[in-house]
Amino acid sequence: MKKLKIKKGDTVYVNAGNDKGKTGRVLAVLKDKDRVIVEGVNLVSKHTKPSTKHPQGGIIKMEAGIHISNVNLLDPTSTAANPVPTRVGYKFVDGKKVRVAKKSGQEIK
Repeated sequence: MKKLKIKKGDTVYVNAGNDKGKTGRVLAVLKDKDRVIVEGVNLVSKHTKPSTKHPQGGIIKMEAGIHISNVNLLDPTSTAANPVPTRVGYKFVDGKKVRVAKKSGQEIK
């Protein structure tokens, strides 16, 4: 089983593709496909039939998966105006394995 360093709820920076430079929150991680779904990134148009959820039907914009290698976790010290992407490392704190940012060394919550 693969160990992915990005989890649901993390804020990530897109470093490749059409949405390069954007940041967003991870909505889902698809382990078997090595993909993540990021809020507001890689929007696609989906044609839907009328249903109880969408009685009108039509075209809906929704997020599609982006390969996990094309995103980096944001450093906890970065701001919205100046996003700083970082790699993820691990460290033991009080007997527990925690994720840490390689750039600043701070723990990722």
